[in-house]
Amino acid sequence: MLWRRAFSTTAAKRHLTAKKWDALIIGAGHNGLVASAYLARAGLSVAVLERRHVIGGAAVTEEIIPGFKFTRCSYLYGLFRPSIARELELTRHGLKLLKPLASSFTPCLDGRYLLLGLNQEQDHLEISKFSKRDADAYTSYENQLHRFQKFVDFVLDSRTPETFPWEHSSIYDGLRNKWHKSAFWARCLQQVLSLGQKDMVEFVDLLLSPTSKYLNKRFESDILKGTLAVEAIVGSMVSIHNSGSGYVLLHHVMGEVDGDHNIWSHVEGGMGSVSLAISNAAKEAGVHIVTNAEVSQVMIGDTGIVNGVCLADGTQVHSSVVLSNATPYKTFMELVPQDFLPSDFLHAIKNSDYSSGTTKINVAVDRLPQFQCCKSSNPEVGPQHTASIRIGTERYDSM
Repeated sequence: MLWRRAFSTTAAKRHLTAKKWDALIIGAGHNGLVASAYLARAGLSVAVLERRHVIGGAAVTEEIIPGFKFTRCSYLYGLFRPSIARELELTRHGLKLLKPLASSFTPCLDGRYLLLGLNQEQDHLEISKFSKRDADAYTSYENQLHRFQKFVDFVLDSRTPETFPWEHSSIYDGLRNKWHKSAFWARCLQQVLSLGQKDMVEFVDLLLSPTSKYLNKRFESDILKGTLAVEAIVGSMVSIHNSGSGYVLLHHVMGEVDGDHNIWSHVEGGMGSVSLAISNAAKEAGVHIVTNAEVSQVMIGDTGIVNGVCLADGTQVHSSVVLSNATPYKTFMELVPQDFLPSDFLHAIKNSDYSSGTTKINVAVDRLPQFQCCKSSNPEVGPQHTASIRIGTERYDSM
């Protein structure tokens, strides 16, 4: 099985200790693998150390029940940055996306249903079954969210402005950092101006308002508002009436696949195939990936400079740069000696909130579910089967 390909051998671990690496990465989740690929392509020697027997972290496929392969955690592809997929040539390295035929399917108890995401004309017909006014407003709603998405895309794809430690830098480095910051804020202002005043006000309203307020201003039918509102509360501990839930709505319509927006795709072979494709790109660039290599501590010298990591079996691996793909809590509360960290920083990390409102249940079935309200011409696979199925959202006030 490709996703269980062994990266761990005695020779592989011996190779780890044979030299000092330019960079070590703790954890072979998809973010760590991406970082390793870019560093290696820049000419650095890079090793990735994975605690488990399988790479992927949250994007992993495992046969946890004999005969059934599960995407255990992350389950859809959509927020992965398109520029990274292109630059690492993930398609060439084995990534195959399976686009859904529709985006959402909401069956109703009264025998009707709402199926969205086939195309703009079909969306208008579907929503018109419940409200002609909503059908006319829906295109404007989607176009506005797309404009907001372009602004957020700019922020996500930009180098993050950071506070520069002047006391440890040269004048040249400090001035270069100031120039990067100025360039970022200038481009940010350009994006704001391109949105215009009306859209910018609406954008801030979306970020700060409850989802219910944002959707109530635009639509009247419960089923459409309920279907859309799902995106604002999935994975969170809030209701549609909580301020700030509007951002989660925007976050979940930002899926993009092959240039198509508001698309969340399945992956052939499960989400582990995403990690496998990235690891293939990384290995091609020269990255050394080792599984069953749990890091127990980041080694820091008396001067406060990192000099590598110590594995759980006592093996020391040396590098002056260590990146962590573990959570901030795991990294700074368990792996990094706390003597070297500011107390206010440790307090913030210790009190990070990792709670989630998500429960994922994997189910093995012997046939596809059939819905009485949606008689498909294809008895096996219809667009409703590839969509996100929303059950219990036709009553907006009870979500």
